[in-house]
Amino acid sequence: MTTWFITGASSGLGHALAEHVLAAGHQVVATARNTSALDALRAAYPETVLTTALDVTAPSSITAAVAGAEERFGGIDVLVNNAGYGYTCAVEEGEDEAVARLFATNFFGPTLVIRAALPAMRRRGNGLIVNISSVGARITIPGGGYYAAAKAALEGLSGSLRKEVEPLGLRVMVVEPGSFRTDFRGRSAERSGVRIDAYDEVLGRSGDAGPSPQRGAPEKAAAAILHAAEDSEPPRLLLLGSDALAGFHAAADDAAQDVERFEKLTRSTDAAP
Repeated sequence: MTTWFITGASSGLGHALAEHVLAAGHQVVATARNTSALDALRAAYPETVLTTALDVTAPSSITAAVAGAEERFGGIDVLVNNAGYGYTCAVEEGEDEAVARLFATNFFGPTLVIRAALPAMRRRGNGLIVNISSVGARITIPGGGYYAAAKAALEGLSGSLRKEVEPLGLRVMVVEPGSFRTDFRGRSAERSGVRIDAYDEVLGRSGDAGPSPQRGAPEKAAAAILHAAEDSEPPRLLLLGSDALAGFHAAADDAAQDVERFEKLTRSTDAAP
């Protein structure tokens, strides 16, 4: 039995993951800003779940939640940074305060949670940190620049963190979901109040085309994350969904073409031996 600490567990992937991990016989600290959404979990698993309020942008809230997890279950084995939301607009349409809030939740929040949980995990010399990113950080779709930037920042942090803590017995896994059937495009999506007509077509704001289909099933994603976490060597990167896999390969191929095309120019900047 392991103890999982999951942020943003009130809905979507976080809620599905909490349910799946509990059903598998593990303990879960399920956190959310509004804990009433966690009542059903608490009723179904009174002995193995701790539900607690957590605002990842509030350091005191983070400290209290991590301390509560340590007190109730004795430690955190798997930390899942899942809390987050989207923000849609062209880069030129970005609003300073909205962008700052986005980064506070999607990047600085997970960083604070990691720093709060790490000391005890490090002392025990065992544990896994799972950072939920998005394939959007890799494929950088029009209108998703700020969200992609926040997730790319989280992935950059994860890479350095991994190299720092692996010698201490800890692991770090980045998860890049594709499009899943959650509230991400609804309640968990914010749109800029600025609209510049020149970007309507490229952002798909004109015409009758509806949103692209959301292929992924959250319960299957939850099962995949648990399976990967329980592997003797958890992957550094876990893609979720066929669209994420296709996006990964397309982005890698596109980048490789330019790198190879300008390889000679790249090498030309080396100082003479």
